[in-house]
Amino acid sequence: MKILGIDPGMAIVGYGLIETTKNNDVILKTSGSIQTDKSKSDSTRLLEIYNDLSVIVSEYKPDCASVEELFFFKNQKTVIPVAEARGVILTVLEKFGIPVYSYTPMEVKQVLTGYGRAEKKEVEQMVKIALKTDNIPKLDDTVDAIAIAICHSRNIIS
Repeated sequence: MKILGIDPGMAIVGYGLIETTKNNDVILKTSGSIQTDKSKSDSTRLLEIYNDLSVIVSEYKPDCASVEELFFFKNQKTVIPVAEARGVILTVLEKFGIPVYSYTPMEVKQVLTGYGRAEKKEVEQMVKIALKTDNIPKLDDTVDAIAIAICHSRNIIS
């Protein structure tokens, strides 16, 4: 099964596509980020997210997607743009008929580490273990997206 994990944002959308094997191994097929220019209008940035994600979904044809749920924001200035970006992401996935599953950051941490308030480094370590490699992307948003995909893969197994 191919699972596309997505960490939504207006400036950076992280994504990671994993494939699970019959042995429940996790293989990272592709990962990266969609980065928008802060000097552009919000509508231009949202269209860029829409277009870039459409290309990714068309090319890799995931069976489903897991998208981080907006749970709690310390910075009130970013909650609306992130929600708008998430809306665009959900629209793309709906357009392509991709089933969507949502997880809060706490749920992802709980599934990967066993502790819902785990630190980023702990989540990164569990991603490395799941992928059986020390070579993971440097960008936090991309690692988070991979973690979200791994979270879903473990939820469908159990």
